[in-house]
Amino acid sequence: MSTPQPTWKRIALFVLHQWLIIGIGVACLLGYFFPNVAKHGGIIRSEYSILYGAVAVVFLISGLSIPQDKLLRQLFNWRLHVLVQVTSFLFIPALVLAVVHAILAGDKAGRVDRGVLAGYIFTACIPTTIASNVVMTRSAGGDDAAALAEVLIANILGPFVTAGWTVTLLPASEEFDVWRDQNEDLTAMYRDVFKQLGLAVLLPLAVGQVIRFLWPKKTGHIIQKYRIAKLGSFCLLLMIWSTFSSCFATGALQGLSTESIIFVVLFNIALYMFLTAVCFSISRPPQSLCSRTTFGGWQILRQMPAEETIAVCFCGPAKSTALGIPLLYAMWTPVDLYIKAKTSVPVLLYTTEQLFVAHFFVHAFKWWKRRIERRREWEESAESGGAEPPSASLSEVTEEVKAAEFGQPKPRGLPATQCVDT
Repeated sequence: MSTPQPTWKRIALFVLHQWLIIGIGVACLLGYFFPNVAKHGGIIRSEYSILYGAVAVVFLISGLSIPQDKLLRQLFNWRLHVLVQVTSFLFIPALVLAVVHAILAGDKAGRVDRGVLAGYIFTACIPTTIASNVVMTRSAGGDDAAALAEVLIANILGPFVTAGWTVTLLPASEEFDVWRDQNEDLTAMYRDVFKQLGLAVLLPLAVGQVIRFLWPKKTGHIIQKYRIAKLGSFCLLLMIWSTFSSCFATGALQGLSTESIIFVVLFNIALYMFLTAVCFSISRPPQSLCSRTTFGGWQILRQMPAEETIAVCFCGPAKSTALGIPLLYAMWTPVDLYIKAKTSVPVLLYTTEQLFVAHFFVHAFKWWKRRIERRREWEESAESGGAEPPSASLSEVTEEVKAAEFGQPKPRGLPATQCVDT
């Protein structure tokens, strides 16, 4: 029988396990007190050092970690593409547009800044984020190849879809004329976006895939032994630091009304959680519903594997700062800088808050995936004629997850499961 760990050690391990949340707080504070360091065009030139360097590290790790056949298979997974891209480019814009019109109908006094509302319509139309959903999917034990495939597709489509879709959805009232009447040449923006996509995403991904193809066993051993995947989470903190630095440097947050700030912060959290629930529901519809939706022997609705479901839940609701901010400034070049800064607030805060909330969803999906794996093991055991183990209660499963996080032995009577590294 193992000796229980001291209370102080359990607390220290818990705090250490939340290092990403603590890091987000530190990044926000650094951005507030020293905005000129990591802002766009600042001391460290974050538009290159972070938006190229840190993102390239994330995709180099992905290239080293993902088998070639797995990535190729997900690139041809049309169900996955339809689900994620329709959610990102159609469902989210429709939902946000309905909320914006509801606010306009009930807020005649203009307490919620119209720049914020225009920014939300823009945010709804940009593609999924480039790096964070790959890192979060991998941390939760999901299919990072599926997340990577959606990142590539969304960020190729995004520059062509976002600009026209945003202008089309802007409300017809005069308050939004300043954003609707700009017909700028986006050629320079397309060049910059695809240069970043090529140098920061495709090139490091290809290099990682070549290295894995040449030395597969050695590469996998090094990735596991030195926990290289954690470096991707650190790169996320650098992106958050740069995002907040740019936000505070422009004075966009400081110039908004209290009502606007409260609305943005709370709405972001509610929107992200709701969209995650929607993505989970359409990825794993009830089996009884799936069996009834057939056409000519072809099943229309089908439950996705748990790993792909996790990828959908992180890719579908997410939005990209790396593409969103350059595109916003390119679309509305003649607009006053202060107005553009206010319009960028929903992009900046949503992409930051989504990382904060997604950190907790990582633990939730790890717990859910363990339950799926345990149920599958029990079904296989029953089919082979073995004695069926007793069903684990919710409290038992929760205890196992806690034990895995604190490095303690697993509770008695529960089958061993593989702990997915965060």
